[in-house]
Amino acid sequence: MRLDKYLKISRLIKRRTVANEACDAGRVLVNGKTAKASVNVKAGDVIEIQFGSKAVKVEVLDVQETVRKEDAKELYRYL
Repeated sequence: MRLDKYLKISRLIKRRTVANEACDAGRVLVNGKTAKASVNVKAGDVIEIQFGSKAVKVEVLDVQETVRKEDAKELYRYL
């Protein structure tokens, strides 16, 4: 699954366009490397997102095309 779509479905970032812009600005790292929005995300990957001065680091546990809002937190684990 594309990185920008995963960020939206997992609700780490609210909108796909915002996720796309964050990737283009170089604020998203996958496994320690700057990632474009089109990078494929799979279970076991580590995603780090820079929100201003705060950084969020999560491990991908599962990748699903659609998920209910209540179950979105089960797609990742905070590190």
